[in-house]
Amino acid sequence: MKSDGPAANDGLRLTPFRGLRYVPERVGSLAAVTSPPYDVVVRPDGLHHLESADPHNIVRLILPQAATPEDRHRKAADTLARWLAEGVLAPDPEPALYVYEQRHGDVLQRGVIGALALTEPAEGVVLPHEDVMADIVADRAALMRTTDANLEPLLFTYVGDGDATGTTAVIEETVQRPPLLATTTEDGFSHRLWSLTEPAALARVDADLAGRQALIADGHHRWATYLRLRAEHRRPGPWSYGLVLLVDTARYPLRVRAIHRLLHHLPTAKALDALGDSFRVRHLNSPLPRALGELARAAAEGNAYLLAGDGAFHLVDRPDPELLASTVRTDRPEAWRTLDATVLHSTLLDHLWRIPDGPEQIAYIHDAQAAVTQAERHGGTAVLMHPVREEVVRALAREGVTMPRKSTSFGPKPATGLVLRSLTLE
Repeated sequence: MKSDGPAANDGLRLTPFRGLRYVPERVGSLAAVTSPPYDVVVRPDGLHHLESADPHNIVRLILPQAATPEDRHRKAADTLARWLAEGVLAPDPEPALYVYEQRHGDVLQRGVIGALALTEPAEGVVLPHEDVMADIVADRAALMRTTDANLEPLLFTYVGDGDATGTTAVIEETVQRPPLLATTTEDGFSHRLWSLTEPAALARVDADLAGRQALIADGHHRWATYLRLRAEHRRPGPWSYGLVLLVDTARYPLRVRAIHRLLHHLPTAKALDALGDSFRVRHLNSPLPRALGELARAAAEGNAYLLAGDGAFHLVDRPDPELLASTVRTDRPEAWRTLDATVLHSTLLDHLWRIPDGPEQIAYIHDAQAAVTQAERHGGTAVLMHPVREEVVRALAREGVTMPRKSTSFGPKPATGLVLRSLTLE
């Protein structure tokens, strides 16, 4: 780790660190101790599944369970300390960047994991595109503060030169060597990790990233957490950096998926009744994949949503233009005003359904089937969304316009648990 703090406006600076990794001989399998990012785990079902997969599953650090927030954070810190003392986790011998590969069928993603010098979003180096909630940032900050660790990498993208030069060349040279680790998780993705310590290779990465900017693909709340903790530690040091995975989307394009809403206390019949004549509603007698296909066709023409929870699917589209004009703020670009997420929150949630955007009322679920199952099980409503195109996200981010939170899900997301960053090692 460099001892000096990050300089402003000098592009992306990815710094080597001593990765903290599971010792394979001390766990059942590397796949069994990994997890999706904390906000993708469907609780409680997914949480219990991961906890039972292995007693050392990383979910015990990123989503510790206890009666109070303070107890949860302290439990995570105590668990991390115990695993280190027991040799379940151990630091690598020298600082490194880590080349990371994910593969599933025809999906191949490669990038570099490192400690990114933290810059203010306004400086144009890191581009957020979604709003965040203060309570989530406060919780993540308390967890990082108590554990003195970055437990999972954020997913950032940048647009490289599209050919095997610079960082991409270093990556593709590195993957010819035997990896530090290789595992396949239950979702079918294979994961491989290499350490990058050679000074010449590190210098090539450093030179290539200088002057580039990154889009936050996944991890807005954790990015806001990094910035908060950096502000608490004004002297240059470990808190001046945060753990990220950087992917060149010119070489390895990400997939963009929607994040669905689960309205806990709104039955589907009441949700539909509240729409009145403001939207067109069509009832679909079809399985979920076909219903999602109908949603995609409708979304190509305008705002569209798929409601579920009563055992059927209801396609909601063609909103009343006058209603949109009176409920959607006009001081934003048209691309923002016409987003499905914008209309959902401004027109449906705020105006027609009058549901506040809080965890007691709304859950954000990445998997469509999981959202439908939860809605049917508990008598709520699942609002299934169609994904936003990446070029729209990047264009709005460059204008400094943030989308409603949880508007997009970029992937594949890095598996949590393959490499951690302990700030006490730096």
